[in-house]
Amino acid sequence: MTDMTHGDGIHPAVAGDGSDVAALFPVEGADLVRLHARLAAAADDRGLLDVAYRTIDTPVGPLLLAVTEKGLARVAFEREGFEAVLETLAAKISPRILEAPRRLDSVAAELEEYFAGRRHAFDVSLDYALSSGFRQIVQRYLPHIGYGRTRSYKEVAELVGNPNAVRAVGTACATNPLPLVIPCHRVTRSDGSVGAYLGGPETKVRLLALETTGALPA
Repeated sequence: MTDMTHGDGIHPAVAGDGSDVAALFPVEGADLVRLHARLAAAADDRGLLDVAYRTIDTPVGPLLLAVTEKGLARVAFEREGFEAVLETLAAKISPRILEAPRRLDSVAAELEEYFAGRRHAFDVSLDYALSSGFRQIVQRYLPHIGYGRTRSYKEVAELVGNPNAVRAVGTACATNPLPLVIPCHRVTRSDGSVGAYLGGPETKVRLLALETTGALPA
């Protein structure tokens, strides 16, 4: 995928697989990677890069990470559709978006530590640009649920001062733009069942097991 921006929107090649561009400019893979890195660095240095992103492989599948100058703005599971996620970032934050892996090195390292059972809390700046109102209130509360612990949707509603907003808490968790880092997986139903999750209920079960046992089950 080509990641250059154009005018006030995403370059048309972003929507495709980059084959047209590749046909016009035949470049070896290693050289293309170096050229892309130089482009990303130049855009960053000139203040032309508003959103940097990268993808990483994890035990729960590929994740897309996106960061702004304010902090981490998005963590997305593959099942959400990375192309759709990038389009949303371009529409809601800025079309000046480019793959720039180095900007996400620290986040990637902390996620690796988390999946290995060595990190119990994240230490990265967050950008809440993709949430607002009550949803953001809930999402800002969620990191206060300790590692290895859970709260029910009802308990979270009470703790954020709106005990009748149980469904709204569920919506805030379902639309959390920063899963894992903002631990909506620690919110479960009152009957003890896990409930829905952006990464799928099976992933939620595995994350809760990781935080209970210190190891991610297969």
